[in-house]
Amino acid sequence: MAPSSVINILLFLHEADAMATLRSTLARVAQQEDINFLLTNRIPRRLATRFVGWFGRIENPVVRELSICLWRLFADLDLSDARKTSFRSLHDLFIRELKPGARPADPDPAMLVSPSDAIVGAFGTVNAGQVLQVKGMPYALRDLLGDEQAAAAHEGGTYVTLRLTSAMYHRFHAPHDLRVMSVTYISGDTWNVNPIALRRIERLFCRNERAAIRTVLCGTEHRITLVPVAAILVASIRLRFLGASLDLRQGGARRIPCEAGLCKGEEMGWFEHGSTIILFAPPGFRLHEAVREGATIRAGQPLMRLPLEEAD
Repeated sequence: MAPSSVINILLFLHEADAMATLRSTLARVAQQEDINFLLTNRIPRRLATRFVGWFGRIENPVVRELSICLWRLFADLDLSDARKTSFRSLHDLFIRELKPGARPADPDPAMLVSPSDAIVGAFGTVNAGQVLQVKGMPYALRDLLGDEQAAAAHEGGTYVTLRLTSAMYHRFHAPHDLRVMSVTYISGDTWNVNPIALRRIERLFCRNERAAIRTVLCGTEHRITLVPVAAILVASIRLRFLGASLDLRQGGARRIPCEAGLCKGEEMGWFEHGSTIILFAPPGFRLHEAVREGATIRAGQPLMRLPLEEAD
């Protein structure tokens, strides 16, 4: 493509009216479930993920600006709280950090906070080893965690599904003062994790690449498990406490022993794009009254209350 053509495209995409018209058209198309599912799932998912991983890291200014403009057509991107205003590449924008204090963690020690910005999905109680993906579609917790004993530890406990959209802040944080005891990386597929796919693909979270992070809360010894689940165009989860340069995919499925202490709100890691985190707490934890399906929550905001005896 000639440089002049690229410039014309960029100028067109920067026009507010043109952007609004295109976004409206694309939104109408995306609302068609069959088309949405076809375009985001019935494609070579791994190939598409590898390509976006490579393309997103290109630091050429023209490629960067064109890709960011195109991304804005599909996402309501808000960079007002980003630490920096210019980015080397699309990937650099995806994994952006925020200004200091942009996501303060609720200081109440009786409160478990959201690890990420997200839209609240399915939540409830672990019952007979089963949890819900969406209404009417259960899956076995042992299949998600890859460990029967770890799943049994959360029987009767509370879980909540947190879905990150592509435009959201993609880093996630410690929901409380805690110690990370181990990380189990489980290789898998890269299905989309949007509501349309969740209604169509059984056990979707158990099929995708994921990492089960087992933690213990400081002071109470409650066991909390966080499961970041990768997805199409994502398939890369980085954990700062293991070393930011470590690619979990190297070496395949395995358990990584760990002894890392983190304070509430401290960064744990990030996705290379948007995806999902499922959090599991023991019996006695109660969801905060503001947490409801479809609601938007930010990292650091109240998510669950610790058992009353621990709050005293």
